Amino acid sequence: MFKYYLRLLCFACGVTSVQAQAQQAATPFTDSATLDQCIDYAMKHNPVLKQSFLDASITESQVQGKLADWYPQIGITANYQRNFQLQTLANSSGVVRIGRYNQSALQLGLTQNVFNSDVVLASRTADDVRTQAQQQIVLSKIDLQSSLSKAFYNVLLTEYQMKVLDEDINRLTLSLKVARDQYDAGIVDKVDYSRATIALNTSKTQRANAVVLLDAKYARLKELMGYPSKEPLILTSGQINLEQEALVDTLVEPAPQKRVEYQQLEITQNLNKANVQYRKMALYPTVSLFANYNVNFLNDELVQLYNQGYPNSFAGLQVGFPIFQGGKRRQNIKQAEFQYEKTGWALENSRNVINTEYQNALSIYKSDWNTYQMLKENLGLAEEVYRVLDAQYKAGIKNYLEVVVAQTDLQKAELNYANAVYQLLIDKIDVLKALGDIQTK
Repeated sequence: MFKYYLRLLCFACGVTSVQAQAQQAATPFTDSATLDQCIDYAMKHNPVLKQSFLDASITESQVQGKLADWYPQIGITANYQRNFQLQTLANSSGVVRIGRYNQSALQLGLTQNVFNSDVVLASRTADDVRTQAQQQIVLSKIDLQSSLSKAFYNVLLTEYQMKVLDEDINRLTLSLKVARDQYDAGIVDKVDYSRATIALNTSKTQRANAVVLLDAKYARLKELMGYPSKEPLILTSGQINLEQEALVDTLVEPAPQKRVEYQQLEITQNLNKANVQYRKMALYPTVSLFANYNVNFLNDELVQLYNQGYPNSFAGLQVGFPIFQGGKRRQNIKQAEFQYEKTGWALENSRNVINTEYQNALSIYKSDWNTYQMLKENLGLAEEVYRVLDAQYKAGIKNYLEVVVAQTDLQKAELNYANAVYQLLIDKIDVLKALGDIQTK
């Protein structure tokens, strides 16, 4: 009994600790944050994840409530009754009245389950139910970590795009100055100057649009982190080389047992198997011990009712066995067996689904990897072409139209390359998630 109450006390402290953590104020970062720091922050402050912890606490409380039926059940009942007419008893001696006008009773009762199918089921499935609750927490962490990583990379991508556009704006500003000087000197007509203005205005508009999108992407990231929406947040990739970070082993074979969803189905199958045994145990009797101590108080005068008590006590063994229920127990057993078989097929289907998810994620990664290689080569070529044409234009060998085209190609090549890198990072997350290889914090 001491151990039982000790567990209840520990559990209550655990729930209180979870609630206290849930009420902790989220504090902003004082410096730039890496992906790992953002994930750590989210694991402590994300509201949805905290709900998962509370769900696990609720499940634990339910398990403890079921297991409590193994312990003695003790209760006290008391009653008072006023008889306006006493009962009549007829015998050979005549008719007599029995009882008193005032009566009261106090009963102390104790019952102890010896065998009960409901309590046996709770004992057998307690560990599986707890495991299932913890698996749901892990699944919530995986979903949070993958979603947050994508949101983090999405913000970095937009910030990188803004840097590319800033560099493009600087180049176009210099080109516009050169075109203006040449126009003022009468070397070229106004066409070059106008083209430079159009190109510059286009880049400025693209950057303004990126700023608007960046605010929305930061809002999504803060939501996932549980970060104060009004507080500033600055991100950094840290010491990580994003190109190296995007690499993934494409030769790994999927193992369904590593997926939490598959593990949950296995636990469900265990619970369904236990349910089959539980339904079969309905054929067994229920056995319990009981003991009662009663004190009766009888008196015609209310004020003297409790002056004298008449105690009695007893103990016994109770066995209950339902004989006929119209075939209900047999049908319950069949339903439980069908449910167990259904879960087996769900496991088979899950293996196929996991393999399909992995193959889809891997094919997308490989396709985007080929695109990334091509765009990386294109970026190098675009940079070289722009340098050559810009130098030739300043030397008066090439016209301005070729420089504008080269600038546009370079901007597109830089943006496309950035998109390719960050798309690979997102694809890698999907591949790891399909493999069940995302390591949660």
